[in-house]
Amino acid sequence: MNFFFFVDSLSKRFILISSTLGAFLTPFMGSSTTIALPAISYDLGMDALLMGWTANSFLITAAMFLVPAGRIADIYGRKRIYTYGLALFSLSSLFSGLATSPSLLIFARIIQGAGGAMIFGNSVAILTSAFPASERGRVLGINVAAIYLGLSAGPYLGGLLTDYFGWRSIFFATSLLGLVTVLLIAATVKDEWAPARGEKIDFIGFAIYGIMLFNLMYAFTRPSAILAISFLASGLLAFFIFIRWVGRTKYPILDPGMFKNNSSFTFSNLAALINYSATFAPSLLLSLYLQYIKGLSPDKAGLVLISAPVVQALFSPLAGRLSDRWEPRIIASVGMTLTSVTLVTLSFLTRETPVAFIVIILLIFGLGFALFSSPNTNAAMTAIESRFYGVASATIATMRQIGMALSISVTMLLFSLYIGPAEITPANYDDFLESMQAAFVIFSILCIFGILASLVRGRVR
Repeated sequence: MNFFFFVDSLSKRFILISSTLGAFLTPFMGSSTTIALPAISYDLGMDALLMGWTANSFLITAAMFLVPAGRIADIYGRKRIYTYGLALFSLSSLFSGLATSPSLLIFARIIQGAGGAMIFGNSVAILTSAFPASERGRVLGINVAAIYLGLSAGPYLGGLLTDYFGWRSIFFATSLLGLVTVLLIAATVKDEWAPARGEKIDFIGFAIYGIMLFNLMYAFTRPSAILAISFLASGLLAFFIFIRWVGRTKYPILDPGMFKNNSSFTFSNLAALINYSATFAPSLLLSLYLQYIKGLSPDKAGLVLISAPVVQALFSPLAGRLSDRWEPRIIASVGMTLTSVTLVTLSFLTRETPVAFIVIILLIFGLGFALFSSPNTNAAMTAIESRFYGVASATIATMRQIGMALSISVTMLLFSLYIGPAEITPANYDDFLESMQAAFVIFSILCIFGILASLVRGRVR
C-alpha cells in the first residue's frame, strides 16, 4: 500500500512539475518580449502601433483558441493536447527569432498564440484532475506562482539577453526550454484525462466563437470610430448567434449550463476579465516609460519591473492555501482593492518621479495581484463539475487572454490618439506621458467594477 502511495505521489509530483514549466513559459515569453520591444522596434523599423501588435497578435489568437483547445482536450486527452501545444509554441518561438520583418514576426506570434492556447487551456485542468479538492488551492497557487515567476524573470533575463545577445536570443531560449519540457512530459507523465472521449467537436460553434472574439477585440484597436463600431456590432451579432447555437447543438464547444445558476463561476470569470484588462498593459507602459523617459537600459528597466512579479510568485501559493480554508471571494476582493489603489497612484507619474517610488508601488501591486489570482481560479474551478474541467480551465484562461488583449488594445488606442502613427522619440515624450496617465486612470476605474464582481459571486465553501 505504501509503495502504491509512493508511486501515486511521485506521478502527481511530475504532473505538477510539467504543468509548472508550461505555466512559466508563456508569461516569460510575454514579459521578456515587452522589455525588448524598443530594441525590436529599432531593428525592424516598427512604429508605436506595430509594437502594440507584436504583443496583441499573440493575445488575440490565444483568446480565440483557448476554449476550442480545452474542448478538444476533453475529447482527445488533456496531456496530449498540452504536449502538442508546447511543441507548437516552441517551434513558433524559433521562427519568431528568425523573423526579418514586422509582418513575419507578427505572423510567428499568431502561431505562438495558438500553441499558448493549448498550454493555458489545459494546465489548470490537468492539475484539477490529478489533485483532490483539499490540495487544489495549494497546487493552483504553485501554478500561478510559476506564471508570476515567468513574469518576474522575463524583464530581467530578457533585458540581459537583449543587451548581450540581441532580442532574438529571447525567442531562441524560450524555444529550447519548451522542447525540454515536451521531452520531460513524454518521459514522466503517463496519465491521461479525456472525460468527453467519443463526443463530437462543434466546428460550427468554433467558427462562430472565433469570429465573435476577433471582432469584439479588434474593435478596440481601431482609431476610426466607424470601423470600431462596425467591428463591435458584428462581434455582438456573432455573440447572439453563438448563444443560440450552443443552446441547440448536442455537443456545444461551450456548454451554457456551466454558467446557468452558477454565480460563483460566472462572476469569477467576469472578475478575471476585468482584473487582467486593468493590470496587463501597465508592464508595457512602465517598460517604455523607464527606457524612454527615465533613460534606463533594458536590463536596468527589467530590474525595476521584476518587483511586482517576484512578490506575486512569493505570495500566490500562500493566497491559494488561504482560499482552501476561507472564502476565496474575500481574499480576491482585498487583492483587487490593493491593485486599484496602486493604479490610481501610477496615474500621477511624471518625468521627475523617483524610480525608488515606482519600485514601492510595484511591490504593493504584486501583493494585490497575488491575493486575487489563485483564490479567484480556485473559486471558479471548485464551483464546476469535473466533466467540465477542461473547458472551465480554458474559459478562465480565455478571460485572462481577452483581458490582456483589451488592456493592450486600450493602450494602442490611446497611443493612436495621443501619438499617432509615429515612433516614440524625444519630440513626442510629452504625448506618451499623457497617454500613459490616461491609461492608468481607465485601468483604475475598471478595477472598481472588478471588486464588485468579485464580491457578489457568492460562497463556495
